[in-house]
Amino acid sequence: MAFFTTFTILLLLVVLSNLAESRFDKYYVPLWGQNHLSVNPQGTQVQLMMDKSSGAGFRSKLEYGSGLFHIRMKIPDKKTGGIVTTFYLTSAPDYQEPGNHFELDYEFLGTNGTVQTNVYDNDGGHREESFKLWFDPSKDFHTYEILWNSHQVVFTVDKIPVRVFKNNTARGIAYPSKPMHIEASIWNADWAGKVDWTQAPFTAYFQDFDFYACSTQGDDVSRCDSGGYFWNGRNYWELNSQQKQLMQNYRRLYMIYDYCSSPSTRKEECSLNV
Repeated sequence: MAFFTTFTILLLLVVLSNLAESRFDKYYVPLWGQNHLSVNPQGTQVQLMMDKSSGAGFRSKLEYGSGLFHIRMKIPDKKTGGIVTTFYLTSAPDYQEPGNHFELDYEFLGTNGTVQTNVYDNDGGHREESFKLWFDPSKDFHTYEILWNSHQVVFTVDKIPVRVFKNNTARGIAYPSKPMHIEASIWNADWAGKVDWTQAPFTAYFQDFDFYACSTQGDDVSRCDSGGYFWNGRNYWELNSQQKQLMQNYRRLYMIYDYCSSPSTRKEECSLNV
């Protein structure tokens, strides 16, 4: 009985420690729409609400130069177009027009299960790749992850790689090289469809706030290329053969738009990101 009690206490301490590590306020702060943002008492779940008056968003406290970033997210369950739920990294300053900048996006276009990924490569973006997901992202939490190191950017959904953007600076193509912070938000956009406001409010949920990253001060991110960080290790320089096959299969089955597929939107890196 004494052993069982000690074991139970140790297990509880581990659980509590893990919960503390994943608390929202350890890593993030509200950014806008504070009256449409709420955090549960344990600090382990955030709700962002969207109605006609406002949406909401939060951002990381720090800027980063590399890392393995993730969030668990559940989008609004009321079916409509026009509501955009996001998780992304950006070098754009707060509360200003972003101009040319670096950004790595997950954006849900409406609530029908379509997620768009995008890369801003010190420009205005327009590298959209969209997927009709193999699950309903409004029914449960799923994990959306971005790996960023000096070799590649990888987007994964529930650990399945769906997109890679390689470092091709040697061939004259820009690559994210400025500090970026994390943001998540809910807002509305005409280009994402028409909002059915009779169903408002729309609520998105976020969990699992811890991540692995190298924080920066100033614009120099070179120290974040250190091999001392596991996400910079050789096994993170490119996907292995199984991951490549898995990504190819999922892109074939679930991709519904690729900027590389049309001459009018295709960019130089399309022939290099293989």
